[in-house]
Amino acid sequence: MPLTFAAPDSSSLPLYVIEADALETWLSEQDEATRTWVQANGFSGGIGSVLLLPGEAGAPRAALAGFGTAQKRARHRFILANAASKLGSGIFHLANSIPDGRLETEALGWLLAGYGYSRYRGNTPTCAQLKAPEGIDAVRLETLAAAEALTRDLVNTPAADMGPEALEAAARTLADQFEASITVTKGDALLSENFPMIHAVGRAAEQAPRLIDMRWGEAGPKLTLVGKGVCFDTGGLNLKPGASMGLMKKDMGGAANTLGLAHMIMALGLKLQLRVLIPAVENSVSGNSFRPQDILTARNGLTVEINNTDAEGRLVLADALAFGGEEEPDLMLSMATLTGAARVAVGPDLAPFFTDDDAFASSLSSVAHAAADPVWRLPFHEPYESMIEPGIADLDNAPKGGFGGAITAALFLRRFAGGAGRYAHFDIYSWQPSAAPGRTKGGLMQGPRAILAALPDVLVL
Repeated sequence: MPLTFAAPDSSSLPLYVIEADALETWLSEQDEATRTWVQANGFSGGIGSVLLLPGEAGAPRAALAGFGTAQKRARHRFILANAASKLGSGIFHLANSIPDGRLETEALGWLLAGYGYSRYRGNTPTCAQLKAPEGIDAVRLETLAAAEALTRDLVNTPAADMGPEALEAAARTLADQFEASITVTKGDALLSENFPMIHAVGRAAEQAPRLIDMRWGEAGPKLTLVGKGVCFDTGGLNLKPGASMGLMKKDMGGAANTLGLAHMIMALGLKLQLRVLIPAVENSVSGNSFRPQDILTARNGLTVEINNTDAEGRLVLADALAFGGEEEPDLMLSMATLTGAARVAVGPDLAPFFTDDDAFASSLSSVAHAAADPVWRLPFHEPYESMIEPGIADLDNAPKGGFGGAITAALFLRRFAGGAGRYAHFDIYSWQPSAAPGRTKGGLMQGPRAILAALPDVLVL
């Protein structure tokens, strides 16, 4: 179903959002029949509780949605998404205010409750519709929901149907939608155009590796997004065990998130010059796979010793970052499902980011909560630089020891982003391990809503 609000002129039922500690006050203002019905059904106002109120003929005349207590709400992102999924197929409008300044967040969560991945089976959830509440920018929220759906769809699609060719096709579809330009360098042309590490990582796969380059906007500050597009990661010759390979269709989550962010930027018409670079590859096993102990020379001339072919994402990103930095953008961001160490550090729900720019970090952190898109800053810790310097080459793609893996990966990438005015790297998970309100199990957008909210301040749009 389209993730949109109900038409303004549609008939709808009132929805009362009830805090647990305000239930008695609300009940005291109702008639005896309503009080009896609410009490008989055990409605407490707790988070996740929903109750339809019957009219005289038995049809529902209104609904209640529990909003819990302030203490409990701190643990939840999209509370009213519970109601969206439990109220059937009706149409509702908010009949009272929502506390804590959460109106936009809850309205977005309601829209996202309507998402279902249905490419291979009917999987569209039955979900009530909501009229756009007064005081929100409905078009903007619908845009955010559409971008999230795009990201989730791309991540959820298995590698058989989302290889480098399909990822390129998705980027072309987005470019066509917003009249952006797009060029693609693939196969052996990567060598002649000086993208040697993208070529090395992807050359063993049946589908040729490629670099997707999309541009939009002719005025304003320059923003370059670089997304890791490893459409499947076997680990290469350092083959992953089966349990670790099970989710590797999502290893292009960085690319999916950059395309989702690009969708929002273009649909909302931000006044900037946008560039999206996606190195799209599969890390496969074949006779011409790149090998442990190989030394590759990157686009910017740095040599890289390969100590683990499963640390391939930073290699393809390195060439793309070097390329993007050559135009000296005002801000360059990389997004990647890069390290397990990031998940150990902050878990699956937070999107850790690295930057040397305190102003960017402050802006991003200040808007992330309101955007319902939690992020957490991790350090470019300078003393760890020696860990990525192996001795016989400039850089090591997989330092020994296992400590600080997210940080050493980020430090590796920073070596290639020098041309940008400012740089930040996001090491995201892009996956919801179990279903939650507004977030189905599967692919997930992490970081783009917070970035979008921060851009007007960061780039002075």
